[in-house]
Amino acid sequence: MIAAPDHLPLAREFFDRPVLDVAKDLLGRTLIRTTPDGPIALRLTEVEAYAGEADPGSHAYRGRTARNGVMFGPPGHAYVYFTYGMWHCLNLVCGPEGRPNGVLLRAGEITEGAELARKRRLSARNDKELAKGPARLATALDVDRALDGTDVCAGHGSPLTMLHGTPVPPDQVRNGPRTGVSGEGGVHPWRFWIANDPTVSPYRAHTPRRPRT
Repeated sequence: MIAAPDHLPLAREFFDRPVLDVAKDLLGRTLIRTTPDGPIALRLTEVEAYAGEADPGSHAYRGRTARNGVMFGPPGHAYVYFTYGMWHCLNLVCGPEGRPNGVLLRAGEITEGAELARKRRLSARNDKELAKGPARLATALDVDRALDGTDVCAGHGSPLTMLHGTPVPPDQVRNGPRTGVSGEGGVHPWRFWIANDPTVSPYRAHTPRRPRT
């Protein structure tokens, strides 16, 4: 079991702040995924911030759709999307309701329930790779579109709960360009990670897709 006081869910007010502040402050904190087989705990080590309609890299840049609707709702909820027809990714909505800001959870350390994560991440060579990258993270935690809109501040009974955990000291936080973001959105240094942490994913610049011939 995860001991107090780290077991307390983050308050809604934590997420009702500017997206860059929330992103940096999430590092080191613990996300609990409650499954029928037991809990999985993830210590966040890498995230990316997305600033909604002001950010060309955001899913909400061109406005509200059926896919991104959760981003326009109240803060402290999960936004889950499906990408490349293969993978899910997990984000946390932040900022005032109506402003679709979000933080992509890119990587973390599985601190509890590793045996459950391993069953879903059979290709991982070791436990440091279980949640090393956003698609791997979602796979390890058994996250899919069914969890879109989940309240991560609700506490007991929620399949996803963001706990206080232990935030990282500012001198251990690094930042740089977001991974795989093209155009104007690619210049923002809105990827944040814990320095020298082995679970952080490697940076990759955007590579344009080649047209099919």
